[in-house]
Amino acid sequence: MLIDKSITDFLADLKSDSPAPGGGSAAALSGAIGAALGIMVANLTVGSAKYEIVHDQCRRLTFDFEERLAALEKYIDEDTKAFNEVMKAYKLSKHTEEEKQMRTKVIQESLKAASTLPFTVAEACLDVLELSVKILSIGNANAASDAAVAGRMAEAAMWSAIYNVRINLGSIKDADFVAAMINRVEDLIVQSEALMAQLVKVADEKI
Repeated sequence: MLIDKSITDFLADLKSDSPAPGGGSAAALSGAIGAALGIMVANLTVGSAKYEIVHDQCRRLTFDFEERLAALEKYIDEDTKAFNEVMKAYKLSKHTEEEKQMRTKVIQESLKAASTLPFTVAEACLDVLELSVKILSIGNANAASDAAVAGRMAEAAMWSAIYNVRINLGSIKDADFVAAMINRVEDLIVQSEALMAQLVKVADEKI
């Protein structure tokens, strides 16, 4: 599994001529790094008596960060699996009309799955961005830069995942599915822009 690899081995896989792992798995990893940084800031805050008034809030934020971290760790491998299913579908036999129809159906189903998974990654990353804004606002000032990086990583990861959604949508023939997914993506973007404005404002005040 990718999640069990060393950083060096994972990077070696990314830079190889194999199409997977690719941007989707990298997006999930980036989001996971953001979540882990957020947890670090929360831990540094709980570990300081100076911030006792927000210890309970930070513990709750840690729990929320941990949930997203666990999910994003899982998505690192799931994204690659989803991509591999698309590749397998394209390799299906198409000698007869029946085989062609079955191949088309499987391709379309696998493309929908390969669009849905990165959208789920994007949602998790948006959550990490929101949590990062919160921990930046109340957390240990000495770790403010780490909280800001957590949010920036999450936003970058969200956009990385969105690009993976979009590229798959271009090959999907179900117009209703595509339209619905586009609307959901646009909603994520609007939310992320508002959160990033908050992050930048607080970061500029603290750093």
